[in-house]
Amino acid sequence: MASTEQAPLGGKRIVITRAPEQAGELSGELERLGAEVLSLPAVTFADPADLTPLDEAIHALRSFDWVVFTSQNAVRFFLKRCRRLGQMPQRDGAPAAAAVGPATAEAARKESLQLDFVAREFRGIALAEELRAQVAGKRVLLPRSDRAAADLPAALRSSGAEVVEVVAYCTSAPESFDRGVTQAIRRGAVDVVSFLSPSAFHNLAEGIGLETLRKVAGRVALAAIGPVTASTIREAGLTVDIETTESTAASLVAAMTRYFAQRLPSGVKLP
Repeated sequence: MASTEQAPLGGKRIVITRAPEQAGELSGELERLGAEVLSLPAVTFADPADLTPLDEAIHALRSFDWVVFTSQNAVRFFLKRCRRLGQMPQRDGAPAAAAVGPATAEAARKESLQLDFVAREFRGIALAEELRAQVAGKRVLLPRSDRAAADLPAALRSSGAEVVEVVAYCTSAPESFDRGVTQAIRRGAVDVVSFLSPSAFHNLAEGIGLETLRKVAGRVALAAIGPVTASTIREAGLTVDIETTESTAASLVAAMTRYFAQRLPSGVKLP
């Protein structure tokens, strides 16, 4: 059997509520550290039913000074539609591109999209604050989820930008949840339920009942990636046991490892 030093998460059962197509890095790293990963997707993503506003924005892309991405999905769905229309952003005459955080930036780079700005903080509103001088009097395209909050466009507008919001993808709850995993949560038979977005928390809380999460508090740790997700959980009256300031899979794994290291028997040490 692997030692605690070799597998610091050995024996831990960790629920990931992220969509499967985006959970690979997190799942792989948790499993490498010895955890048993239980997949419970709490969000699904799809193209908007009406693509007309998105298509119009893409065709008018050169009329914008900036395009701002706040999530990996925004990058993925926006560029997928650009390809379909034969309107991929090019450097000559294309708007400058900005992203919130390294995960979104990495998604853009994988799509060969050159970024001109990456926010130092991991909140959309922080990007607006950092870009304040550069967007004043400029036209900004904001492709985003149909559930995105209003704080970022409001902050950009307060900086003097003309903001065009367009739905690039829709976020919704899955039609059903894996009964085996939800029953394990109800029994307190998992160690962590992790949330990587406010939507994931809201959807799961509605699916299995907020009261269920309250009842297992103390036995099941709730983990949140980033301050926005953590705030959402706290606003529902629950405790966030594991929290990251950075919205990356690596930071969440590190936070979980630290959390359980603090609960090891005396004399057992992690590297």
